[in-house]
Amino acid sequence: QVQLVESGGGVVQPGASLSLSCIGSEEIFSRNNMGWYRQAPGRQRDFVASITSFGRTNYRDAVLGRFTITRDDAKNTLYLQMDSLKPEDTAVYYCNTVPLANPPSWGQGTQVTVSS
Repeated sequence: QVQLVESGGGVVQPGASLSLSCIGSEEIFSRNNMGWYRQAPGRQRDFVASITSFGRTNYRDAVLGRFTITRDDAKNTLYLQMDSLKPEDTAVYYCNTVPLANPPSWGQGTQVTVSS
């Protein structure tokens, strides 16, 4: 079972920044590409960004240029730096492997709310 713990969410105004973290096991980080996903109220969980074990990154168009995904395998930690936040970024953010396991196991996520 995948064990991942996300943190760093909060309530911010539009234009602000937040930095999310996700800690997992060495087994997960050493073998997998990792990514961030988000689920807004009433919507499905969507892909946000991913990073390979070699550091190659990929982003959904809506966050390209505003979000930065990084990883520190020595700390088994995944990060998401979110700048220029918009109200439409409001969601619960989760980390997990890329691609997802079948079935996937999710952590509790961290809530990000962008509101004036």
